[in-house]
Amino acid sequence: MKHKSHLTKYTRGYTEFSYAPIPTWFTRFKRKCIIYQAWRWLVLNVKILRIVAFGHS
Repeated sequence: MKHKSHLTKYTRGYTEFSYAPIPTWFTRFKRKCIIYQAWRWLVLNVKILRIVAFGHS
């Protein structure tokens, strides 16, 4: 009786599936755009200010 290895079901290391996906052009744009980053910073700060000013409830 031959025993099959359970490792054949899993992805092996150092294959294409082991690495992170390449970001899209829009993701790269959002990471580099100063205007977009400033807008997101402002939105985040307004959210934090609302929590601090009005409490957690």
